[in-house]
Parts: sequence; structure tokens; C-alpha cells
Amino acid sequence: MFGYVKTDMPNMYVKDTVLYKAMYCGLCKSIGCVCGAKGRFCLNYDLTFLSTLLHNLADIDVKIEKQGCVLHTIKKRPIAVPDELSKKIGAFNVILAYHKLNDDVNDLNKGRIKRSFFKSSYKKAKKFTPELDEIVLKMYKGLSAYEKTGGDSIDISADFFANMMVDAVKYLIGDKATDPVINLSYDMGKWIYLIDALDDFDKDKKTGNFNVFANIYKGASCKKELMQNHGAEVLNVFAYILNSITENAKQLDYKFNHDLTDNILYCGLREQTKTVMECKKCKKTIKS
Repeated sequence: MFGYVKTDMPNMYVKDTVLYKAMYCGLCKSIGCVCGAKGRFCLNYDLTFLSTLLHNLADIDVKIEKQGCVLHTIKKRPIAVPDELSKKIGAFNVILAYHKLNDDVNDLNKGRIKRSFFKSSYKKAKKFTPELDEIVLKMYKGLSAYEKTGGDSIDISADFFANMMVDAVKYLIGDKATDPVINLSYDMGKWIYLIDALDDFDKDKKTGNFNVFANIYKGASCKKELMQNHGAEVLNVFAYILNSITENAKQLDYKFNHDLTDNILYCGLREQTKTVMECKKCKKTIKS
């Protein structure tokens, strides 16, 4: 899970490409500040977007400086300077990654080495933001209990991750989490959970891991067959969520320019949905 909330690069302004990379590198630095160097290896797109969006909505100006980093020691690049919000989001990134690995160990009996690798970073993240750890842990407990029932409800299965995103955003920006922000957070969480489930359909079908689409469409032996026979139904699910995201995004009270987040919300998510539905595997890592 995670790594799907990306930009639509061909339709980005140059200034937003620079800002996005600066926010990505800034979140990486923030993780390093709070959780240590190991935690940086779980950095993903989704939390970079969240950092960009919440800084704007919370009216926290991002300071960008040219700095070096462990991967680019010679040539300095624009990097968003870590602040309290980005550090909390960095800790959130590590907490999410660790609990996902823990879930893999419990459900599939794999990933023990990776989990062990991130354990020290997770402990630091949990100490820095115990509230976020409780939010994520609550989500996984609820989701795990539902998965054991073999449920086949799209709304119920996605509800756990969606509500987790809402609770996290409320914690991160407090009273700046207006109704449109809460609704958008819910829809984003729902989209992330379901796009991951669809992307992992073949893998989950093979391993027997819980997958709501596999439970609903038991006759589909692979994702290609699923899309051939039930593509219109799956498209309707994502179209509804994406349209709701668009409507709520239009109501947000931005404090700064929002071309970058608009690119992601209006174009990037749709491109990612199209990619997964066309049975193309998403790349979840960024190449700087």
C-alpha cells in the first residue's frame, strides 16, 4: 500500500516540478530529523502530497533552501526546510510503513527483515507522535477484524483507511480541518485503499490475502479478466470517488498557490486510476 498519489508530470508547470521535488526532499530530511536515516527508505509520494496540501491549508509558509543530502552530496538542490508539521508528517510516513510491514508479517508471514530494519525508526516516530501511532494502529485492528470475516463490501473495507486519514489530518492541522478538508481526506483514503487493492488483485488472488475486489468478483481469475467482465462496475466505483474529490477540492480554503495540488487531485489521481485499470503496474518509488 501507498505510493499512488502522484503528479501528472506532462501537465505540470516547471515551477511546480521544482516545488514538488523540494517538498519530497524536505520530507525526506524531516524523516531523518525525527526517525533517523533508516526511516528515509520508506518515503513515498502520498505523504509528499499530504505535506504540500496541509502546509497550504494551515497557512504555513514553506522555506526552501539549496542544500546537499546523502544522495546528492556534490550539487546542492532546492529542499523544503523541515518544520514542525513536516516532521509530524515524516513520523506519520514511518508509522504507516511499519504497521504495513507488521501486517504483512502477520497475514503473509513475510517481511520480517524489513520490519526489523525499520523498527528503530518506528520507535522514534511513535515517541515523537504517539497520537498518530494510535490512529494507525486502530485502523489496522479494525481492518484486520473485518478481513477475517471475508467481507465483500467496498465501502466497509475502505472505511477503515479513509477514517484513519481523517483522524490524522485532524490531528495534524487542528481547527483548519474544515468540512471540505475532512471530506477530501476521507475520499483520498478511500481511493488509496481501493486503488492498492485493485493493483494487487493478481498477487492477492495468488496468495489468498484479503482483497475486496477478489471477494466480490470471485469468478475472475486475474485482474485482466476482472476488467474485461466487470470493468464498467469498477470504473463506476472510482469515478464516484474521483468526482467527490474534485468537488471537495474546489471548496478548500487555500492560502497559497495551489497549482501543484490541483495537478495531483484533478489529473494525477485519474492517470493513476487509468494506469491500474489498464493492468499496468504502478511504480511506487521516485527517481530524483
